[in-house]
Amino acid sequence: MNNRKITPLFEEPSVYWHGKPYYSLDAYCKNTFGEKIYKISLDAGFTCPNRDGTLDNRGCIFCSKGGSGDFAEPLTSPEAIRQALSDGKMRLAGKQTGSKFIAYFQAYTNTYGPVSYLEALYTSALSDESVVGISIATRPDCIPDDVLHLLENLRGIFPHKFIWIELGLQTIHDKSAGFIRRGYPLSCFEDTFFKLHALDIPVIVHLILGLPGESRCDMLRSISYLNSLPVWGVKLQLLHILKDTDLATLYQKAPKKICTFPNMEDYLAVLIDCIERLRPDMVLHRITGDAPKSLLLAPLWSSDKKGVLNTLHKEMKARRSYQGKCFYENQQEDLCQNP
Repeated sequence: MNNRKITPLFEEPSVYWHGKPYYSLDAYCKNTFGEKIYKISLDAGFTCPNRDGTLDNRGCIFCSKGGSGDFAEPLTSPEAIRQALSDGKMRLAGKQTGSKFIAYFQAYTNTYGPVSYLEALYTSALSDESVVGISIATRPDCIPDDVLHLLENLRGIFPHKFIWIELGLQTIHDKSAGFIRRGYPLSCFEDTFFKLHALDIPVIVHLILGLPGESRCDMLRSISYLNSLPVWGVKLQLLHILKDTDLATLYQKAPKKICTFPNMEDYLAVLIDCIERLRPDMVLHRITGDAPKSLLLAPLWSSDKKGVLNTLHKEMKARRSYQGKCFYENQQEDLCQNP
């Protein structure tokens, strides 16, 4: 393991990280494309094996009816991509967006369909001049070999654009995976991850912080696991309890048992511990997430996303904290100390 020291950002602001105490997606895009790049979320009409009866018909325990794509632009066909992107740009009209965008296939499982449909869908998005690449949210048990072959072919057809795959791992712990009805073992994630890595396709892994029953130690072990793999990016998602989900039913019966982080301070303490242990070259695509206010039951403090981020940055500065601070020094650390 390389034992080089990382320059603390509070002593010498990092140009590479654009002044933030972690390597954000925003910093990556500015470094790579020279400007801020916004994602346009798309709902391409997919379902999920956890919803269509293949594995279950209830969905993951935390998942809303929108399949994690509650803000996504609906698509009626691959040909409708251009209109959906245009609608997404209109939603961003009040922001300084620049001229380039990422087409984000977000809702449900976006490789779970006929390859011919996937090919038409991805090709249409990649053909848009304003799109620098696509990000595809999916499950590791829904990327068969023919889809891998398609992704490989598209990289050859569009060599100047990227294809990212987002895998919803959520946790490395079997008990938690069973509780949320994830529907596949950790070995499935590893098999798919290394197939994608062999094709040089960047993988972004989703982790949920605050799953019921998971301790600080459990969450840090999930971070340590990602550090052991050549993972390119990570999304750290606070568990949101949304209306009309099975998790909401459990929360209404036992709120203290289900909501791990009823206050922001406890969440930020664990989040900072995770960021400090995260490999410093891993791109942080998300550090809290947001949910539709009309659906959010708990924790309600999370609805003020700007306030959460401002408090995080303030607290990290006070703690002289930054991504990777504890990565090299604590490779052999017992993560269960002070759980």
